[in-house]
Amino acid sequence: MTATAYLNTLNQAYLTVHREKEDFFWETYMGTSDDHEGSAKSQTAWTNFISDAGKIAEVKAQLAAADAITDSKEREQTITGLKGWLATFESHALESQQAQALKADIIKFEADLFEKKQNHAMCYTDENGQQAEGSLPVLGANIRNSGDEGVRQSSHQALLDLEQWLLTNGFLDLVKLRNKFARSLGYDNFFDFSVVKTEQMTAEELFVILDDFEARTRESNQSSLDELAKKLGESSLQGHNFVYSFSGDAMRDLDAYVPFSQSLRRWVESFGRLNIDYSGAELTLDLLDRKGKYQNGFCHGPVPSFYDQESWIPAKVNFTSNAKPDQVGSGYDGINTLFHEGGHAAHFANVKMNSPCFSQEFAPTSMAYAETQSMFCDSLLEDADWLKQYALSAEGQPVPDEVIKALVDSRQPFRSYIERSILVVPYFERALYQLSEDQLTPESVTQLARDMEQKILGLACSPRPLLAIPHLLSDEAACSYQGYLLAHMAVFQTRAYFTEKFGYLTDNPEIGPLLAEHYWHAGNSVNHNGTIMRLTGEGFNAKYLADECNLSKEQAWEAELHKIEALANRERAAISPLNATISIVDGATKLADNTQSDGVMCHDFETYIVSTYGR
Repeated sequence: MTATAYLNTLNQAYLTVHREKEDFFWETYMGTSDDHEGSAKSQTAWTNFISDAGKIAEVKAQLAAADAITDSKEREQTITGLKGWLATFESHALESQQAQALKADIIKFEADLFEKKQNHAMCYTDENGQQAEGSLPVLGANIRNSGDEGVRQSSHQALLDLEQWLLTNGFLDLVKLRNKFARSLGYDNFFDFSVVKTEQMTAEELFVILDDFEARTRESNQSSLDELAKKLGESSLQGHNFVYSFSGDAMRDLDAYVPFSQSLRRWVESFGRLNIDYSGAELTLDLLDRKGKYQNGFCHGPVPSFYDQESWIPAKVNFTSNAKPDQVGSGYDGINTLFHEGGHAAHFANVKMNSPCFSQEFAPTSMAYAETQSMFCDSLLEDADWLKQYALSAEGQPVPDEVIKALVDSRQPFRSYIERSILVVPYFERALYQLSEDQLTPESVTQLARDMEQKILGLACSPRPLLAIPHLLSDEAACSYQGYLLAHMAVFQTRAYFTEKFGYLTDNPEIGPLLAEHYWHAGNSVNHNGTIMRLTGEGFNAKYLADECNLSKEQAWEAELHKIEALANRERAAISPLNATISIVDGATKLADNTQSDGVMCHDFETYIVSTYGR
C-alpha cells in the first residue's frame, strides 16, 4: 500500500469509528436513548483506535515512504496528513496492556455513573412554596436571577446535595481509577497527565501562568467583595445570594429585551453580518431543557470537515443548550450558548486540511485553542453596540443606555471574580488528584472544595459549588477547565487586535474571514500560540484580560459609551448567508429547519416558543 493510500484508508477507518461513537454520544446525552452499554462500547472502540501504539510505527514508516513520492503536490499533502495522524496517535497512544485495560475500566465506570446521575432528581422550592424539580441550568438561573431568597437558597442547597451524592456514589472511586491510569503512563497523577495532553505543557508551566493571573486579580477581587458587604451586608456574600446581589436587578431589566424566542434569529443575523461561513455544514441544534438531557451545553462534530483527496467533506455538527424559556434570564443565557457553541461549530466546520484528525475537539487539539473560538463569539454579547443593535423590546425599541450602564456598573467590579470562578477549578482539581487514596473521603474532599473557594473566590461557598460542575465527571473534560481561562486571555488579546485594526467588532464583516484564515483553516496542525501569532503578530499574552479585569466601572462604561456613539457613523453590514443546513430539534422532535430559508426557520422557532412558553 502506498503512503497516500494508507492515509486515505486511515481517514476512512477513523470516520467510521468516530461517527458511531458520536451518534451514541448524542443520543444518550440528549436522553433519546438509554443504550449506555452500546455508547460505552463505541467509546471504547474509538479509544482503542486512537490509542493504538502500533499505529505510531506504522505512520512513521509511511512518512519515510512518502518522501519518495515523485509528484510534489501529492508528496506534500500526504506528509501533512500523516504528520497530523502521528500527532494524534502520540497524544493518545497507550502502549501497555495495563493502561489499555484501565482506560476501558474508566469508560465503563463513567458510563455507569452518568446513567445513575441522569436518574438523580434535584429539587428546589419555587415561588409558591412548592417542591419543583430543576436541572443544573434551571438551578443556576434561579441562583442568579430569582428575587425570592427561598428559591435561591433551596436551589443552591440542591447543588450542595448533588456534591454529596456524587461523593458517595462513585466520584471518589473514579478519581482513584484515573490516578491509577495516569501512573501506569508514568505521571504522578491524572491532573498532570491531562494538562500535558490537553495543553501540551506541564502542570508546573501552567501554574506559572495561573499564579501570575491570580496575583494580578487578587486585590480587585477582594475589594469588590468588601464593597458589596459594606453596601448590602455580609449575607450578600453567601453562596445563594452573591451573584444575585451584584447582578440580579440589571439582568432582570435586560430580560425583556432578549426573549429566548428571538435568540435563534439574533444568532443567524449577527453571525451573518460578521460574515461567518459554515462551508456547507449540517448543523443540528437541541436547545431546550428537558428531563434526562445532559445538563450543560456542548458542541460535538460527528463528521469532521476535511478534504478527502480533492473532494470537500462538509462537517456535521451537533450542539445543545438547556433553555427554559419561561424563566427570567433564559433569553440571555440561551443566546450566549448559541454564540458559544455556534462559535465552536464555525471553527470545526472550517478546518480545511486533508484529514479528519485536524478537525476534532480531542487532543492534540488544545482546549484553550478550541475555547478561544467560542468565547470570542460569546464575548460580543457584552458589547454595548451589540446590545443596542440586537437587544430589542417587543415593540422593536433598543435597550436603553441606562440598562446597559447598570449592567456595566454591576458586572465590572466583579470582573476579576468572574474569571477567578474559572481559575478556582484547576486549583481544586490539581489538589484533588494530589490527595492520597486514604484522604479521598467525602468529608476531606468537601472541605478541600470549600477551602479552595475561600482562597480563590474569597467566599465561604461558591454560588456554583465546585463538585456540581459537570466537567469534573467527564473524562475528556476532567482537569481541562483551565482551558477556558487560557482561552479568555486569548479572546481579549484577539479583541484588542481587531479593535486596534478596525475600531469595532459588532457586525464587522472583516472578522469572519480573518478568523477562518488564521484561527480555523489549519485546525490543530498549528498550536494555540501559533494561531494567535498568525493573526496578531504577537505571542500569547495574559495581560489584556488582567487589564480588563482591573478597569474601574467608570472606565469600563466610558469604553462602552464610545461603542454606542460610534454606531451613528457606521453603516450596518448586510446579512450574509451562513451556508449551512440547520435543523432545530427538541429530542426526537424537529421544531424548525432552514430548508426554505433562514427566515422561515426563525419564524417557525419563534412561533413554537411563544405558543408553548408564552414568551
